[in-house]
Amino acid sequence: MTATDFIVARDDFETCKTIATALPAADALPRDALLVKVDRFALTANNITYAVLGDELKYWQLFPAPSGFGNIPVWGFGEVIASEHPNVPVGERLFGYFPMATHLVIEATDVSKRGLRDGAAHRQGVAPVYNAYARVSGDPAYAGRQGDYQALLRPLFMLSFLVDDFLVENDDFGARTVLLSSASSKTAFGLGHLLHARGRKVIGLTSGGNTDFVSSLGCYDEVVTYDCVTKLPSDMPVAFVDMAGNSALRANLHRHFGDQMRCSVRVGLTHRATDADEGELPGAKPRWFFAPDQIRKRAKEWGPGGIEQRFGAAWSGFAPMLERRLSIVESRGPDAVRQVYLDTLKGRIPPEQGHMLSLLG
Repeated sequence: MTATDFIVARDDFETCKTIATALPAADALPRDALLVKVDRFALTANNITYAVLGDELKYWQLFPAPSGFGNIPVWGFGEVIASEHPNVPVGERLFGYFPMATHLVIEATDVSKRGLRDGAAHRQGVAPVYNAYARVSGDPAYAGRQGDYQALLRPLFMLSFLVDDFLVENDDFGARTVLLSSASSKTAFGLGHLLHARGRKVIGLTSGGNTDFVSSLGCYDEVVTYDCVTKLPSDMPVAFVDMAGNSALRANLHRHFGDQMRCSVRVGLTHRATDADEGELPGAKPRWFFAPDQIRKRAKEWGPGGIEQRFGAAWSGFAPMLERRLSIVESRGPDAVRQVYLDTLKGRIPPEQGHMLSLLG
């Protein structure tokens, strides 16, 4: 039995192809293993960030690929089509981190009524959240369009939630105004919603072509194009959350605000325009935000279920907005996946679209 995998060159993301990979026959699976058909997954600019940081944060090791290539992890759904685990039946539906592929073998461990974990040796050494799968059969929150929203935005909104929690924990570093670059991105949208809900002034930084969309989201108090950022008043303390990863923009903002730049957090790389050596900048030193660190910290402080409870409350306030703000586009087959991937890589996906893909024809 074979699977189809979509892989990219690790040193040139525009070089991509599909390959056939061998799978064990259903009756030859190892003990406790599951053969899962990956039938639906989301692709966003955040997945490109996974690729950019693939070596540094070990994303490439999750789903092995031939030398020089990588399989970009995606959030999506799979159906168990063969099982050697006594407590996971054929037909079980799973939500979690999958390869861009048609099938995956999972070495099921820590199986409970709510979920399971892939215990494969090559998947260890990364944050536990990336190896966890929710059992969502019959759960309406993961069915139909609601399921699409979960795949497209729940992981991104978790990042939004954690960044907001980090800012809350530090009293926004004394700032009451927060700047978000790549304001049209889904992670920025979620963070803007959370910041706005707790009374912070939120300024969205975006390109001219996305101004109308960003303004329509309702979570930004002000929308400023990148070429006008130095016209912002510089006498107020600000926090900057950088989803874009553009060195020139970051330098402009730091030099403009100087010591009033109280916090500078790097979260995303949607622009992929970061210089290797940016040099010293005025104001707070830019720092990377690593979500698993915040998860580990809060899991210890809040106890079992603490993160899930707080995140669930935040998600319930955010989810109703999605039908009005996001249209789902579905594409199937290797050619379609390749096109959407390249459009995402090159920033050609309209911000109001969410793409759900399948390599299955």
